[in-house]
Amino acid sequence: MKELIQLRLLIAGGGTGGHVFPGIAIAREVQRRHPQAEIWFVGTQRGIEKEIVPSHGFTLKTIPVSGLKGMRGLRLMKALWVIPRSLKESYRILHEFQPQVVIGVGGYSSGAPVLVAALMGIPTLLQEQNARPGLTNRLLSRLADRIAVAFEECRAFFGDKAVLTGNPVRAEFSKVSEQKNSDRFVLLIFGGSQGSHGINQAMVEALDPLKPYSSSLRFIHQTGGKDLEWVSGAYHAAGVEGDVRPFFDDMPLQFSRSDLVICRSGAMTLAELT
Repeated sequence: MKELIQLRLLIAGGGTGGHVFPGIAIAREVQRRHPQAEIWFVGTQRGIEKEIVPSHGFTLKTIPVSGLKGMRGLRLMKALWVIPRSLKESYRILHEFQPQVVIGVGGYSSGAPVLVAALMGIPTLLQEQNARPGLTNRLLSRLADRIAVAFEECRAFFGDKAVLTGNPVRAEFSKVSEQKNSDRFVLLIFGGSQGSHGINQAMVEALDPLKPYSSSLRFIHQTGGKDLEWVSGAYHAAGVEGDVRPFFDDMPLQFSRSDLVICRSGAMTLAELT
């Protein structure tokens, strides 16, 4: 009897939820179709993937790498200095895991693994969430075998390699139903996994005018890590009740509890809301 080959898939990228969660959605769908598949992720110790990937039951390997976009002076030199190490670590991970396919989901941590995989002759796929591709995917596109794009406008950047697929969304979002246990009107406010200072500022400024209606309103507010203390302090000072946290790892549940969403129009947020 012919021995079955177990699928091994490596997904590289991260930094923000907009890169990590598409990878999670892809991994889960692969598991649904191939229950015996082994899936590893590659990211960094600083990105959101450090918490998210293990919490979803996947192995995360990390590499030392920093973004180059917008860097100058000493910070740019430090970022360039770690590139050889990131390439070496990527080769070590690929050699150990021996994946049949490597998928880059964007973010600077996807660069080295996808580059090394292409040079090793491993089939590579890029997943581009946005209408205008990010720097890493633009640089890698010449080496990748295929690029899955979410918007028709993005095809022009990649030519014949591009395949229009839409964005991968976790299955939980297709099962969102009304689960409200409150008779209040619930507002969900967020600006992506890292938060939006502009949205946070606007919400803080709106608290005083909304205070007379606070008994009929409930706020769920994802601030990002940097603004948490300031925003939660503003809710407390205004005497307005709010579930204020830096990050919600159960966003489908928060969707189901909400009457109105106020958010930044990130590509993955739009796909999840749709």
